[in-house]
Parts: sequence; structure tokens; C-alpha cells
Amino acid sequence: MTSVLLVMHPGRRDAHELGTELTEWLHRRGHTTVTAERVPGEVLPSDLGLVVSLGGDGTMLRAVNLLAGAPVPLLGVNMGRLGYLTEVEPPQVYDALTRFEHGAEAGEWILDERMMLDIDVTDHTGLHVGTFRALNEAVIEKCESGHTVNLLASIDSVPFTSYAADGLIVSTPTGSTAYSLSARGPIVSPKHRALLLTPVAPHMLFDRTLVLDPSERIDIEVIGDRQAAIAIDGQPSGTLSPGAVVTCTPSSATARFLRFGGHSYHLVLKAKFGLSDR
Repeated sequence: MTSVLLVMHPGRRDAHELGTELTEWLHRRGHTTVTAERVPGEVLPSDLGLVVSLGGDGTMLRAVNLLAGAPVPLLGVNMGRLGYLTEVEPPQVYDALTRFEHGAEAGEWILDERMMLDIDVTDHTGLHVGTFRALNEAVIEKCESGHTVNLLASIDSVPFTSYAADGLIVSTPTGSTAYSLSARGPIVSPKHRALLLTPVAPHMLFDRTLVLDPSERIDIEVIGDRQAAIAIDGQPSGTLSPGAVVTCTPSSATARFLRFGGHSYHLVLKAKFGLSDR
């Protein structure tokens, strides 16, 4: 028996209808279920064996956040638009769950492990004020429209340069197709382990993304006299006063996505962008 967590898009009726159908189907097969809305204090069942996300990439990010680094497989059912992270469409979900029951030993599925970020925030006095984990990115950005924010980026404690920009993005390879891409950052295969430092609308000549080794640490300090905001995987996570520092390092935890035969990141990328063969 497997305990299955269902994470549904809160605003999609079809996601909740499919969640109800899946609950009944799983119960008939001897499994137990719990929904994200009923997880007390975001404490997951100790015997959790699978997470099913019903929505788009935003719902997948929410499911990854709920797992808090726990090594539990995650199946994404695409009920959104892009679906970079999801694996199957709604009509395929029952076949996918049946194949999951058969086990990896039967060659029915594999785990696609994705690097994550650990983010630590300290205030201007050096007091630790928060710890976060991200699958896509951490964004340190301006608070005021019409102004830039001044941010000093250091690599392994050595100052690199200060940026006058709308913000800085520290992303994983998975996050290279999220906000970093819209800021003209490179697309990086998720099989890599790397840190990407991408400026957003920099008011300076240097506007390139840095692709760093995962052994390197990135510190971003808010300098000047303007506050900055921090967002983790698209969710506002606080305000940073001048002197605050955000430290980003690769996490020891990974996100584990269920994949079935024939999955190719490059083919998914090609489909999403509508690229032709020639």
C-alpha cells in the first residue's frame, strides 16, 4: 500500500474533478490518499510514496516545496499551458499510475533528479533571518517601480561586481527555462549541475549570465540606499534592507520526477517553442 499526496491547482475545477476521480481509483487499488489542503502544518505522512501534481508548472513547484527535500517521486499531470516540468496529459494518468505500481525494476519508469538551490538570508547585522529551497530560482529585485536596485555579487566570498539593475536571478539548470530565460539567460540542460547568475534589465554594459560550477557560492548583498525584495520560485518571500545578504548554494536535496519511456528534455523544449526539424 502506498500513500499518495494529491496537489491540485487551487483555481482549476477540472483539476479538482480529476483529483476526486483519482482518489476513488487509488482507493479501489488499496492505496491511501491525502490532499495538500489537508496536510496539517505541511507535515507529510511518513509513509508517503508518491506525489501527483494536477495543474501546470506552478503546481509542480508547489508540490516540490511541500516535499521540503524529501526523496519522494513526483508525477506531473499537465493541466496548464507550458508544462515544462509535467510528464503526462490527463488521459494518460491512469496508465502512468499503473506503470508506477509495477515498479522501476520492471523498467516501467525512471527518476529524473533535478538540482535544487539552498538560499540563506542574513540581515545587515549578520543575523540569520531565513532559509529557503528552490527548484527554479531565487530572485533579488527592486521594490520600487521606475528605480533600479544596487546589488553586489560575490563568488566564493570574493566580490565580482556591483549591479545597477531591476534585479539578479540565481537559477538552477531547471530554472534556466523560467524567469532567467525571459531575461535572455541561456538554456541549460537539467542534467547539468550549475548555478546561473543572470541580471534583469541591467543599467550597465555588462549584461551577461555567469554559469558557475556547483562548488561555487554566490552571495548577493543589497547596497546603496534602496530596499530589495526576494522571491523564491515566483513566491514573494520578504524584503531586504541595505546590508542584507542572500547566499545561494546547491542543495543536497533533489527533486525527483517520474519519467516514462522516451522522455527527452530537448524534444520537450522543441515542442514548447514550436521548432521545426529543418
